[in-house]
Amino acid sequence: MTLDEIMDRVEALNLRPDGTPAGVTLVELTGGEPLLQEEIYPLAEQLLAVGYTVMLETSGERFIGRLPKEVIKIVDVKCPDSGEPDTFDPRNLEELGANDELKFVVSSRRDYEFARDFTQSNHLAEKVRAVLLSPVHDDPEGNWSGLEPRVLVEWMLEDGVPARLGLQLHKIVWDPAARGV
Repeated sequence: MTLDEIMDRVEALNLRPDGTPAGVTLVELTGGEPLLQEEIYPLAEQLLAVGYTVMLETSGERFIGRLPKEVIKIVDVKCPDSGEPDTFDPRNLEELGANDELKFVVSSRRDYEFARDFTQSNHLAEKVRAVLLSPVHDDPEGNWSGLEPRVLVEWMLEDGVPARLGLQLHKIVWDPAARGV
């Protein structure tokens, strides 16, 4: 799709069945790694220019500094047990603003301690809107495998971590194996 086609599609999705405006003002750019697409930068600029609030979810391995400052960035930091540790681009810490969020998907006590220590050593609670710790939810049947949310919350409360629990709602609302939701 061209940039114009995407903008037309966004506008079409913002209409009710009777053709009246739905009044949606938020667009989230996600799915795979959006920063791999060079067109993401002009798309974000155009969405902002016509009045949308734009959020972008990224794995954290790509530099976020090219995005317009107004884009709300939700940046993953991969924990040790993810199989992708050390992929976070540390330059992103300098680019984060007061409306941005950092997210850690936690599957073990080791992951939790990494997230806790990374949050504290980088003073993230003072830099971003929210630090989110999400227990991994990878069971295709929809069951919690490994780390239950309650356990993660207990650790967070015990340590006074300045973070929120984040649940992957799309895996709770829809089948965890579903794509495109």
